[in-house]
Amino acid sequence: MIRVLLADDQPLMRGGFRALIDAEDDMTVVAEAADGPTAVRLAAEALPDVALLDVEMPGGDGIGAVRAIAADDRLGDVRVVMLTNYSFDAYVFDALRAGAAGYLVKDTEPEELLRCIRAAAGGETLLSPQIAAKLVAEYVAHPPSRLAGQVEGLTTRETEIVALVARGLTNAEIAERLFISPATAKTHVHRAMMKLAVRDRAGLVVFAYESGLVQAKGTG
Repeated sequence: MIRVLLADDQPLMRGGFRALIDAEDDMTVVAEAADGPTAVRLAAEALPDVALLDVEMPGGDGIGAVRAIAADDRLGDVRVVMLTNYSFDAYVFDALRAGAAGYLVKDTEPEELLRCIRAAAGGETLLSPQIAAKLVAEYVAHPPSRLAGQVEGLTTRETEIVALVARGLTNAEIAERLFISPATAKTHVHRAMMKLAVRDRAGLVVFAYESGLVQAKGTG
């Protein structure tokens, strides 16, 4: 059973998310918060598997809550998924750098939200398709290069897989795309993480965009 914490300052929004999540057989809402500080406190008390945090809340935004959760050793197993009203905003990179395991717009289809919760609980990172597309467009317009040299340390297969991780694919989806086994895809992901000295898939996402790797792998 996946234990979920909800944090949103709008009661109606929280109620909708709770109804959706509690209707599933493999997940349940264990706590609700209306602001960032309360979300951090409840995360420590309830120890959820996944925390769904609104980016903008009173009394401290969701980014601050992500940082606080990531900094608390007791909450090392809590995976944070950020929720936003906008298809792209300046918080995306801050959230991923802070350790968020996903970033979704609130008008995401219910099935996509549930898929993201399950993926986050399984240690993976997912972005809304529209957010991933805007990230690519941003880096096509302003391609960075300071990390490009690190890409050379990856094998061709690892480079390909990091780009697919950045586009939000799970290990199973990567395996299907590349005609390899999920176990092999997972091995490549972990090797890339070790070579790039990042702690999780969110780190791979940040690296892929900051290095220009996603652009290099085909944005057209």
